[in-house]
Amino acid sequence: MSVKIISEIGINHNGDMKIVKKLIDISSEAGCDAVKFQKRTINAVYSEEILNSKRDSPWGVTQREQKEGLELTYEDYLEIDSYCKSKNINWFASAWDVESQKFLKKFDCKYNKIASAMIVDKNFLKQVAQEKKYTFISTGMSTMDQIRKAVDIFRDESCDFELMHTVSTYPMPDSDANLLCIPMLKKQFGCNVGYSGHETGLSISYAAVALGASSIERHITIDRAMYGSDQAASIEPHGLRQLVGAIRKIEKALGDGIKKITPEEKEVAKKLRAHL
Repeated sequence: MSVKIISEIGINHNGDMKIVKKLIDISSEAGCDAVKFQKRTINAVYSEEILNSKRDSPWGVTQREQKEGLELTYEDYLEIDSYCKSKNINWFASAWDVESQKFLKKFDCKYNKIASAMIVDKNFLKQVAQEKKYTFISTGMSTMDQIRKAVDIFRDESCDFELMHTVSTYPMPDSDANLLCIPMLKKQFGCNVGYSGHETGLSISYAAVALGASSIERHITIDRAMYGSDQAASIEPHGLRQLVGAIRKIEKALGDGIKKITPEEKEVAKKLRAHL
């Protein structure tokens, strides 16, 4: 099974459809399987106190102005849907509330995504699982018991899923990666396990594939120096192309785990063992 490579645009588009399309182009050209966004109903996710608090941004001086500036409209998503089809790449989004999940149901996305923040909301999980779409479930900030409860909900609803090992810091220190959780979660829950990374660089993502990750999700950006809380934990276009190429090479190199002599080795053996 080929590793699914997900290019997380998230909120790195800064509310600009020109940037959205450029990031879709970059992802498609690099050979990614899908691009992913984030969808929030601002008034449902944040309290009035938070929304009225100060935050300088390109859109104003409050949290509300900043967060509303990062949200895309229904018309924007219609355009995204059409544009992704023209580029032959899937798109989907992680919803951060019930209303946002209902919003995403208006589109025929192939996948659903449970953000790490939402894995503890049983009602939300059940709603998503009832859609019966293949779902990626991120496990950042979660205990084994919380993960188990989420898995039980998806199995009770007969909804296909995979877990994603995740550490929810932005950027994540390399020493926190704990990649051995990938084979551990696989064994514990008997399911595919991907990796959603927030580190700088690419080495940890390569190691995740070598440890059996079924998917790799990384935030992408045009420029890591752009405005935004996720930019520093993102990879730029050159890095994305390098990531995809290396993952496909690692897939081939992993093989089937059966020790055997290749036809080419047999010829070499004749020469190197001729004196024996």
